[in-house]
Amino acid sequence: MMGIGFPELMIILVIIMIIFGAGKLPEIGSAFGRSIKNFKSSMKEAEEGDQPAVEGAATEGGEPKGELGEGGEELSKEEQEKIAREKLQAELAERDKERDQEAAAFTASLPKKGTYDFAKDQEDQKKKKEKA
Repeated sequence: MMGIGFPELMIILVIIMIIFGAGKLPEIGSAFGRSIKNFKSSMKEAEEGDQPAVEGAATEGGEPKGELGEGGEELSKEEQEKIAREKLQAELAERDKERDQEAAAFTASLPKKGTYDFAKDQEDQKKKKEKA
């Protein structure tokens, strides 16, 4: 009894056209279609396990393509992630080292504790103003 018929669908379509405009309807439809496609592929991926859902990502045997290691063998996904993590950690360590060097250089440029004399600084500033 509560089914949606053709007249109801037309009313809904007219309301959507009023809200979004006729020019936006194709964009909304394609976005809706992509989201349904992504949902279906993620559901399929969840059912099959951790196999990639990207087309062309598998070899003839259905195994995922991996990067080649030092010996020419293919690396598993876990090994690839481990290598990527190690590279990222090395980059971050290098960045931290550079930041520490900059901080040390800045700290070295500051006056040492107990060596700052406010009165002498005031005199120096007065002398600079007098010369100018």
